Amino acid sequence: MDEKIVILSFGGNLGDVPRTFLNALKGLEQAGFRIRKISSALRNPAVGCEPGAPDFWNWAVRGEWDGTPEELLMVTQALEVAAGRPHEHPHWHSRTLDIDIIFCNGETRNTPELTIPHPLWRTRNFVLIPLREIAPEILC
Repeated sequence: MDEKIVILSFGGNLGDVPRTFLNALKGLEQAGFRIRKISSALRNPAVGCEPGAPDFWNWAVRGEWDGTPEELLMVTQALEVAAGRPHEHPHWHSRTLDIDIIFCNGETRNTPELTIPHPLWRTRNFVLIPLREIAPEILC
């Protein structure tokens, strides 16, 4: 895998998710993230959420980031809050926007705030299917 690759997983199931996604992409670019590829949208049932939760939309984004993974996390969390997701929120619950850092420039972290590579990426089809479209070499 190319060491200078960042993979983000976007998801959401509340509000106008495609518009929220586009707004988050603009925010990422304004923060210095360089978008290289965006997957097609994947729509799938909510799993593990509250009963009756709407379907999720998921995308994978491939890009470049010159800052630290922690700086990228601060950007993604600010974008989530700007999209209407409270900073403190229930786990496994419906949300307007969720951005997970799957990979970040070949770096690893294992802190309470950030674990990269994302520990569950290989077990989630909503990550794997879009990822196959934009970075198939990662799955080899």
